[in-house]
Amino acid sequence: MPSTLLTVKNISVEYRGDLETVKAVNRISFSLNRGETLGLVGETGAGKTTTALTLMRLLPEYTGCVSNGEILFEGKKLLELPEAEMRLIRGSRIAMIFQDPMTSLNPVVSVGEQIAEALSLHNEEGRSKEEIDKRVDEVLQMVGIPMERKYDFPHQFSGGMKQRVIIAIALVCEPDLLIADEPTTALDVTIQAQVINMIRELRDRLGTAMIMITHDLGIVAMTCDNVAVMYAGELIEVGTAYDIYKSADHHPYTTGLFGSIPNLKTATKRLTPIPGLMPDMTNPPPGCSFSPRCPHKTDMCTTTHPPVYRNGTHIISCHLFASRDNWQAEADQ
Repeated sequence: MPSTLLTVKNISVEYRGDLETVKAVNRISFSLNRGETLGLVGETGAGKTTTALTLMRLLPEYTGCVSNGEILFEGKKLLELPEAEMRLIRGSRIAMIFQDPMTSLNPVVSVGEQIAEALSLHNEEGRSKEEIDKRVDEVLQMVGIPMERKYDFPHQFSGGMKQRVIIAIALVCEPDLLIADEPTTALDVTIQAQVINMIRELRDRLGTAMIMITHDLGIVAMTCDNVAVMYAGELIEVGTAYDIYKSADHHPYTTGLFGSIPNLKTATKRLTPIPGLMPDMTNPPPGCSFSPRCPHKTDMCTTTHPPVYRNGTHIISCHLFASRDNWQAEADQ
């Protein structure tokens, strides 16, 4: 039986300023088993990156605040750990591939030194300098970069090669959990495919659990066991990849995401974009946060927050499922 690696319970995150408070994440819950991959999907501004930074405890020091909930990693309450203990976990047990490789590397330090630094900071095994250098060569080979290029600087690499260096830094300590935050956003389509295939191969080889953050449902279909759809800081639909891609039942927002994807088989049909914009999270709407954009909204949707309904492994937060067969309301979280 798979063992649970990560459990997120009712996490809420706010960004607090002098004049306003942004409610970026609102009471989200999910779990991740060892070796599994979870796809976190949603529009820009949905709260995906904030969720990742919360897991890493890298929220802005003076403005970011976890206002509710807890995060359990192998039973440890990450939000309660001293910073010194969290620093030992961050980069070693939990690693992150950041969105923009151009700004994630130090321009005046060779890529080999930057990979070695990650290993040196988490050198519990007491590796010698020679052993660290050997490990750097191994991980460069894993990500498809010639070993002799470890002496080069970031400006000497293309965007795709920089992203490979970022992945090497994230994987050099063989973490139990890898968070990939839009790892292909800044890359062209052919390089995107190469990077995604490489991440999949390395994940399978190392047995690493992964959270893949993206707005691309195609990438999710290629890489993920489970999918969580995020909108306005909430998880509105969660299920296995089969639930999300094969089920006839979906949250209206998820249906809108699928309608916005170009399809060569239906190239003669026009895309169906989701009307409207994400709500202002300094003043979120009452009731369902998607109701201002939803074609199926009722009066209840604009006044009452929808409960969570479950059908096996498939979970949806929407009033429409109150009367549907096989869907049962969950107890309050």
